Amino acid sequence: MAELVRNCAGGAVFSGDEVFLLKNDKGEWIMPKGVIRDRGDAGDVALRRVEAEAGIEAEIVAPAGKTSYEFYSQTRRKQVLNRIQWFAMRAKSRRYRIAFEQGFLNGDFFPFDVAAKLITHDQDREILKSAREILNGGR
Repeated sequence: MAELVRNCAGGAVFSGDEVFLLKNDKGEWIMPKGVIRDRGDAGDVALRRVEAEAGIEAEIVAPAGKTSYEFYSQTRRKQVLNRIQWFAMRAKSRRYRIAFEQGFLNGDFFPFDVAAKLITHDQDREILKSAREILNGGR
């Protein structure tokens, strides 16, 4: 059982049928996300993290689902459970800026099929699929 539970929010950011992914310092391909602090609004946090980590100004279309995962935090020396509320988002433009200073190694917009193969975690892949359906009007 996790000793620390963190509520987080993030975005599946699309531009047309391409989706933005980041490569983190562990070499994992992920979507932008962050911890919700001080009872913040999940949507606001997701938009801020997308802008902070990827330099993308986006808009939320709808919630896209939830994921969770547990890991051992070396710095905190305890088990941590991250619960993430995801949002389907549209980028207002294709401009982006990877936050290398936050430890990200790479990032870009990828065609959906490429992104679905690249993304590291299966549950994130399901969020991508859900977000794409939402943005395509349920098709």
